[in-house]
Amino acid sequence: MLQTLRWSAGRVVSALITLLGVSILIFAAVRLMPGGYEDIILGPLASPEERAALAAAYGLDQPIIIQYFAWIGQILTGDLGVSFVTQSPVVEELAKRIPVTALLTVMALFVTLVIGIPLGIWTGVRSGAKQGGAMGRIASGFGISVPEFVLGSIVIFVFSRLSLGIQVGGFSNIGSGFGPTFQALLLPALVLSVFCVAAAARTTRDAVMSVLVEPHITAAVARGETPWHIVRHHVIRNAGIPILTLLATVTAYLLGGAVIVETIFNIPGLGSFMVTGLDRRDFAVVQAAVLFAATVFIVVSLVLDLITSALDPRVAVTGKAGS
Repeated sequence: MLQTLRWSAGRVVSALITLLGVSILIFAAVRLMPGGYEDIILGPLASPEERAALAAAYGLDQPIIIQYFAWIGQILTGDLGVSFVTQSPVVEELAKRIPVTALLTVMALFVTLVIGIPLGIWTGVRSGAKQGGAMGRIASGFGISVPEFVLGSIVIFVFSRLSLGIQVGGFSNIGSGFGPTFQALLLPALVLSVFCVAAAARTTRDAVMSVLVEPHITAAVARGETPWHIVRHHVIRNAGIPILTLLATVTAYLLGGAVIVETIFNIPGLGSFMVTGLDRRDFAVVQAAVLFAATVFIVVSLVLDLITSALDPRVAVTGKAGS
């Protein structure tokens, strides 16, 4: 028990250190982008005095270390700064867009869980069968190989040309009702989930296949247990830890993939907002949006690690799941 608590505390400290490192990387990457805010706003014909005055107005003339610690100090007080472009607090801007991206991500994650994992279990159990195993490998390979912008463009073309009963574009604010918002996000969520479904199916399939060759499975077969009883009581539980690890990766992928999907489908979410901020060198917006996405990923990874250690205490002892 004490060792588990010590391991959990170590994971929390590791997550905080990772978050600190990510914040430094984000801040440095944004500042190293070619072309500053004053270049975008004032254009190439502005005088050096005008550029210097604008940079001083936003504190961009300060040394980068001072700017970083000032930013961290603001974050610790709950202030993410002010958008250079809209002159609105970044917190208010994010509050409008995070629910949209969150709903899109949850929908894609739901599709991943209800299709990807059962498909992986089915193909893993049927790995010895010619038809089931081959179909699973082909489907997962196709889903992993096709980029979102290609798949999204095909979906927009097909559903715009043909009356298939699903709306393309025309996003409605979440406050206008769940039905129209759900319909507007359905196709983007399906496009976003294709890679995750394929990755989940492939990972689950490999995890199931690795468990099926374990001695306790052979013993269960010798006891006369039915195949699906073995799957429910022996395979899924032992294959669960790699699947939980995958979910952390999938969450990060969904947040990153939302940038492309929101741009293609013209959805006013966090991803498209961040792309607009990059174009306009709106540092406060980009830093806050990327830091939020990184924080979500780190927190999800930490929670899944703690769940994994609870499911298999050997993780806290050996640092890895036992077989």
